[in-house]
Amino acid sequence: MGLSVALNLIAVSGCVLLLCGSSWGINASVPLVIWHGMGDSCCNPLSMGAIKKMVEEEVPGIYVLSLMIGKSVVQDTENSFFMDVNEQVSFVCDQLAQDPKLKGGYNAMGFSQGSQFLRGVVQRCPDPPMKNLISVGGQHQGVFGLPRCPGESSHICDWIRKMLNSGAYTDTVQKHLVQAQYWHDPLNDDLYKKHSLFLADINQERVVNETYKKNLMSLNKFVMVKFLQDTMVDPVDSEWFGFYKPGQAKELETLQESAIYTEDRLGLAEMDSAGKLVFLATDGDHLQFTREWFNDNLLPYLH
Repeated sequence: MGLSVALNLIAVSGCVLLLCGSSWGINASVPLVIWHGMGDSCCNPLSMGAIKKMVEEEVPGIYVLSLMIGKSVVQDTENSFFMDVNEQVSFVCDQLAQDPKLKGGYNAMGFSQGSQFLRGVVQRCPDPPMKNLISVGGQHQGVFGLPRCPGESSHICDWIRKMLNSGAYTDTVQKHLVQAQYWHDPLNDDLYKKHSLFLADINQERVVNETYKKNLMSLNKFVMVKFLQDTMVDPVDSEWFGFYKPGQAKELETLQESAIYTEDRLGLAEMDSAGKLVFLATDGDHLQFTREWFNDNLLPYLH
């Protein structure tokens, strides 16, 4: 699910703190890696290109790597729909390991689906080390609905979900449709846990991989941003690692109420107790925010 910021960020005029010479005490030697969302690319001047430029303006001297998945912008965009997520994560892990500017570690910022993909990176590839992970509208418990679907009360939504679910967990769809790999059907929990190639693995649904847990817990901060008027992500609570209670698709539960937390399969409960989890919210639709909001709320974690 991609960034259509258009850009509210750039439209904001006036003086922002860092631009005016104030300082958050940011150490520009910590690089930033960003991963775009569905249908976007590394270098779109209205989205990731603008984000990269903005961060470079706010933090002079910072190295910002906007990930290109493939050999061209066109391929990068196509891969956000059709390239196996596990292959994408491996591709990125190799790219990061070969970049000498990242040897000392880096911060990571994901936009929409890029957020959970970067979580896959930190859990699977601890070298070079990720320091902070900033998830901007990511779906860490997946989705069970389509972009701009009419809403929870609509029978149409349930019908569309059932149609997608009828094929979402087949081998062919799982391997060739990115969004199917984080499709999470609470009405067919066993099917999801057995056949989800990406999300069920990184969320420790089948077995607890202690390495995944250790690597995620190595983060200094895991920041999750939720968009309160989001019409793209269903349910929006997934942006804070919440989801539907198992077996139905009406009642929601928070991260803290979920089994992944109470059983601490990923170390999130321990991270929460240590103050490593940060939950931020902003009024606005999916990935819609101002430059001022970005500077006030996210720039402090780029240190």
